[in-house]
Amino acid sequence: MAVRLLRPAAQETYDKVFGMVYVGLMANVLLAVGCSPLLLALAVVRDPLASWPFFVVLSGFCAPALAGVFGCFAALGDGPPTVWRPFVTAYRRAAGRAVAVWFGGAAVVAVLGFDAVVVARTSWGPALVPFFVTASVLVVATVIAVVLVLATSDTARVRALLWPCLWLVARRWYLGLANVVVLGLAVAIVLAQPLVGLLVACAPLLYVVYGNTRAITARLSVQ
Repeated sequence: MAVRLLRPAAQETYDKVFGMVYVGLMANVLLAVGCSPLLLALAVVRDPLASWPFFVVLSGFCAPALAGVFGCFAALGDGPPTVWRPFVTAYRRAAGRAVAVWFGGAAVVAVLGFDAVVVARTSWGPALVPFFVTASVLVVATVIAVVLVLATSDTARVRALLWPCLWLVARRWYLGLANVVVLGLAVAIVLAQPLVGLLVACAPLLYVVYGNTRAITARLSVQ
């Protein structure tokens, strides 16, 4: 049997593809571990919507886990593919501030959703529903942008990030909207097929969110 060695270019391409697959799979595992309290509660409770405040609180575990995944993606290309160290570094770096931003955004979205339900019951309310939807999308996309910056910067401050990130998200609203749609798709896949969502789909979808958010915050100067 003849054995042919791969050419340097082909070997490099193979290494990059293998590295990205490895990082994606391991990032999925670490994300699942980081969000395990929420995932376990979703598996036990039959009607999550009836206890949505409880699940909003548990969703706070997703903020530092998401920051950790962003840290893994940011480390791609910096030498051999590694997952554990960049995940833990970004997780620790952003944990407290990311949770605070997450809960702040969740509170704003909850208020907007409540207002939308109340206003929609009036005769003129349906005309204002698009406003509440747009505002909610901007808030969610801004939270994602802030979490990404916190995951990749040691000096970033939440107060100094909120308004610049909101302005940048509003300026590139199409990328923010794409992020919300992709995240919604990821959540839908996890709820419908947990194993497929957690072990396969999450990383590619979150990498799209990471790329869009990097494009949104490219002009942001962190000091």
